[in-house]
Amino acid sequence: MFLDDDLPKKKNEPEPLNLENLSIEELQEYIVWLESEIERTRQDITRKQSAGSAAEQFFKS
Repeated sequence: MFLDDDLPKKKNEPEPLNLENLSIEELQEYIVWLESEIERTRQDITRKQSAGSAAEQFFKS
């Protein structure tokens, strides 16, 4: 028997926001929030890449 519990779990993906009932102003605010989250995520990626590069350089010497 094949159960959903046997399927690989997705990473913690947030549920998409239901945009249907949002006003134009709320949608614009949502876009601003998403853009800030994208920037925050990019900064974290850069930080982690820098830390990884530093660790790689440390262990090469």
